Amino acid sequence: MGVPDSIDRLISLWSKFPGVGEKTARRMVFFMLGQDPEWARSFARAVSEMREQVRSCVECGNITTEDVCSVCSDPRRDRRKICVVETQEDCVAMEQSGVYEGLYHVLGGRCSPLEDQEIPKASVENLRRRITAISPDEVILALNPRVEGDMTAFMIQESLSEFDVRISRLSYGLPVGGSIGYADRMTLHMALESRREMEREED
Repeated sequence: MGVPDSIDRLISLWSKFPGVGEKTARRMVFFMLGQDPEWARSFARAVSEMREQVRSCVECGNITTEDVCSVCSDPRRDRRKICVVETQEDCVAMEQSGVYEGLYHVLGGRCSPLEDQEIPKASVENLRRRITAISPDEVILALNPRVEGDMTAFMIQESLSEFDVRISRLSYGLPVGGSIGYADRMTLHMALESRREMEREED
């Protein structure tokens, strides 16, 4: 038996979510179909408002509804440290854990030759600009503990080689192959407290 095109389209769209296959997408869609029409309208409005109102901070790249996010505009944040993360989701995870009080920088990508992914050059240049302007004592690389994270870390280290700034990376606590976005508060706290300085390559 066929299904209406509107349901087919929604199943197709929903199946694009990370970790969601066609069967799960179909369950989600039929769950929505069973809800009150006002609930569905509220859901649609929330998605529309999110896309219209949420943007990237012009300073760090984190999510915000203003040009500059609440972290960058907060004078109480520790400007001696900049925590570099791959994604906005990682930034939110670090912030919600409550274990870090410095600034952030969202790369918006990672080094992954197999997936043909690169760090946006504009993001790296913005990081260099911020370091020049802020002169932090330390840049903390909060990158996922997998091969792509290692490659990204070395690429960032090389890009910042001319700056007299300590470059460290999260250490103990994060399982290899894990994701910062799914780590709990204690794990992030241990990884941050046990961070290690990255060795500079000799010329």
